[in-house]
Amino acid sequence: MDAADSTYTIRVGSQEVRVPLVAMSDDVTIALLISVDHGITFAERAAGELAQQLAPFDVDIVVSVATMGIPLAIEVTRALSLDDYVILHKTPKIHLADAVGEPVQSITTASAQRLLFDRARVDAVAGRRVAVVDDVISTGGSMRAALNLLRRVGAEPVVIGTLVTEGSTWRQLLGPDAELVRSLGAIPVFRHGPDGSLIEEWGTKDGTAPAPSPAAGGA
Repeated sequence: MDAADSTYTIRVGSQEVRVPLVAMSDDVTIALLISVDHGITFAERAAGELAQQLAPFDVDIVVSVATMGIPLAIEVTRALSLDDYVILHKTPKIHLADAVGEPVQSITTASAQRLLFDRARVDAVAGRRVAVVDDVISTGGSMRAALNLLRRVGAEPVVIGTLVTEGSTWRQLLGPDAELVRSLGAIPVFRHGPDGSLIEEWGTKDGTAPAPSPAAGGA
């Protein structure tokens, strides 16, 4: 692939979307999936397909991270026939002055932030089986912080759902929790070749795309 190409096709379950290629540094480019840019039909279908993978885990409640995770959390909650979800925040708000906090840094944010859990929502997750969902798992930083926060307030994360995983760095950061991940697709990170080409880096042993996420078979 030539660096002059500006888009990349991602497979998300039964759907395909073209996304922009964005340079993150002199030697790294990513395919940037902004899920809210792809409309209601895309979100409903993707969330429904993801919910099918999460359903065997007997989830009590869905948790996600603002802001891109909010539409996904709503649609997955609906598809699972649940009626409540919890959103973790990265932006301080007046109702989060006494929030439980956890440091977090992701590939798309320039500086470290804090992930915030509203103490008023602790009872919604404490002692309950939680599905943590996000549109993309890249470095795993946001997901690691979310899992840490949930366990600190007594929740039991039993499955992680994502539209796509990116590269493989997230596996190292999540450690054993990487086995909880269920996804609808995978995308590489792109390294810049000496001739200006973009080289797909999957992080697998043979350098190819990983196998699809296994069908959920129980917690």
